[in-house]
Amino acid sequence: MFNCLHFDNTYRFYKMRLTTLTLLEGYKMKINEFIVVEGRDDTQRVKSAVECDTIETNGSAINKDILDVIQNAQENRGVIVFTDPDFPGDKIRTTIRNHVPGVKHAYLDKEKAKNKRGKIGIEHANIKDIQEALMHVSSPFEESEETIDKSVLIDLGLIIGKDARYKREVLGRKLHIGHSNGKQLLKKLNAFGYTEDDVRKALFEKKKEN
Repeated sequence: MFNCLHFDNTYRFYKMRLTTLTLLEGYKMKINEFIVVEGRDDTQRVKSAVECDTIETNGSAINKDILDVIQNAQENRGVIVFTDPDFPGDKIRTTIRNHVPGVKHAYLDKEKAKNKRGKIGIEHANIKDIQEALMHVSSPFEESEETIDKSVLIDLGLIIGKDARYKREVLGRKLHIGHSNGKQLLKKLNAFGYTEDDVRKALFEKKKEN
């Protein structure tokens, strides 16, 4: 049951020495919450970017034992879900969110998690992108009110139109909510409490960058 838990014992043993290394090599983030990833390679990659403890789901079919571990972790130190930006990763997020209320989420853009052969996974991301993602965690409201209407998303070309998918990807990066299809976007924006002004600002900033 507890093979899914991976504690950063190296950090704890060398904690005093890291103070000196910080001055010489630069600061390495330490995350207090447990980070939920999919597998061992993800754990190794995340631990190379930040000091943390991880919980591995070992695939998208999460069993009750692992959910119990995640629940315990949430009650004691909190949990950040950091799964691959693909369908199985989204399935894991949904399962955890339904069973363990209040967990936080960190998202990585799909292009930043892709290797040269097109395979997607946290394990393929570079250190800086992982750190950036973990600096922008967010928590959806359990009982969210409607903060934005579907008609606004249609008007902004986020659901219908030739550039709709691209605009959704831009919005996902800017608001740190991950990738979404047209149906998921409205639900996700309301869950995180984003308003029409937030969405317009994010799209406008991208337009200015271009």
